[in-house]
Amino acid sequence: MNHYIKLKNAEEQAVVDAHVFQDLSQDQHLCDLDFFSNLRLHSSGCVVFQKSFRCDDKEGYRTETIYLHKLIAERYLAHTRMGERKLVGCINGNKLDCRLENLEYRSRSVASRKRRSSSKVGYTGVYKENNRYRAVISVNRRSVHIGMFPTAEEAALAYNQKSLELYGRLGKINKVIPRSNSSDGTRDLPFADRAR
Repeated sequence: MNHYIKLKNAEEQAVVDAHVFQDLSQDQHLCDLDFFSNLRLHSSGCVVFQKSFRCDDKEGYRTETIYLHKLIAERYLAHTRMGERKLVGCINGNKLDCRLENLEYRSRSVASRKRRSSSKVGYTGVYKENNRYRAVISVNRRSVHIGMFPTAEEAALAYNQKSLELYGRLGKINKVIPRSNSSDGTRDLPFADRAR
């Protein structure tokens, strides 16, 4: 069962497992912070508690920052944190989904592959060159050319195929919206299906 948490600065809601919410709601430190009433959407897309407090023994302030996904992973998934896998990520890419089944510890390289694309085209590994689109993927810190394609969508699908081949579920997958071909009314097929 899921529990939805209203965020202070956004219409969206965070989702956690109901038993995790119950357990964390009984944590005295989190209760003192009024933790669940002060969660907000961070610019990174994560759910965060961040509040400054005046220090009692000296002048100034201290800021306490707690990311919801990290808190849950540290409490419930610490046994899966091993070797290079030290960063917490969301399997489905939705940083508001903090259910245990959606959280995993990742290595820095996997986290880098899963990061949001900075490509102007809008797809990871896809770059426009003249009137065509180049698909590239990083392998052992080197860019590997996948191919040139007439559309950004075809290049993104080629990237997805190569990412799955090289990295399995740990690879980045572009969300590709099929385009309609206005000239004959048929939908564009993924590049892999066109050869059939």
